[in-house]
Amino acid sequence: MKNVKLPRRKFLHLAAGAAALSVISASVNALSGHDAWSQTTRTIKIVVAFAPGGTADILARLLAEQISRAQGLTMVIENRPGAGTVLGTEAASRAAPDGNTVLIVANSFLINPNLKKLNYDPLSSFEPICYLTRSTFVIAVNSASPYRTLADLLNAARAKPGDLTMASAGPATTTHIAFEMLKRAANVNMTFVPYPGDTPAVNALLGEHVTSVFTSYLTVVEQLKAGKLRALAIASRTRVEALPDVPTVAESGYKDYEAEGWNGLVAPAKTPKETVSQLAGWFTAAMQVPEVRAKLVVQGLYPVGTCGADFAAHLRKKYDDYGRAIREANIKAD
Repeated sequence: MKNVKLPRRKFLHLAAGAAALSVISASVNALSGHDAWSQTTRTIKIVVAFAPGGTADILARLLAEQISRAQGLTMVIENRPGAGTVLGTEAASRAAPDGNTVLIVANSFLINPNLKKLNYDPLSSFEPICYLTRSTFVIAVNSASPYRTLADLLNAARAKPGDLTMASAGPATTTHIAFEMLKRAANVNMTFVPYPGDTPAVNALLGEHVTSVFTSYLTVVEQLKAGKLRALAIASRTRVEALPDVPTVAESGYKDYEAEGWNGLVAPAKTPKETVSQLAGWFTAAMQVPEVRAKLVVQGLYPVGTCGADFAAHLRKKYDDYGRAIREANIKAD
């Protein structure tokens, strides 16, 4: 094909037109939320610092499936358990801050740094994205127990200092810390009995080897339904829909008390703000899908969807609360 030489005036008009089209295209992409990151990234890795099958893993997989379907992206789950979630969290902190790697976090994200020196800081090594879900803790006794209310249990503990026991997973776990917070709020002396997990702690209560248990609602729901255990109080700020007649600890006279499990999403520090915002939009939208929400609730996970600065404030407050409780109870890393 021969080269065609255009007159200078016509060439300048064509060049200007091409530039205008480029600007319009960029503007449309910006308005529609399709920035360069979302156009070019086809795979996002969700690091889960827990073993497969747990609530954090189930949460990650449910949301990943929905986001993949809605956005046409490939979401990869990478389970990296070990050292009480430290291994996976540290690995995520070293990932490139490009939006291709995010981390599902839970209470241990803020507890571990209060127990020992780590190679990351939860408040500065990550960008907070969203507070995804919360879960409920329950204080329960055996159905044969004489204690019918939290006040009954705590009054008995005051009358017999150190004699009554409360079991949970532990030591230095979320429920152990929540138990120590309750002891201080109520000014009672109860003996903590640690077990290697929630289920062994509940089994000990079923066998009447301990006075009470502090555990997740999901762990005891079947025993409560069967009438084998009795729930005395809900540790969350609000009651559980499935147990409408069980008061919260706050309603039982300790108005500032609150303890619950939670899961959030963070990215490596210095991930661009627009990328963090887009990720927040995807994950919160996924949780609002009725089918996804229903599956989460079955797992005892209640969607929250608080993002950005509000989630950052939540992390700071919980970090300080855990640190205070750990120091006051002299809790040591296992």
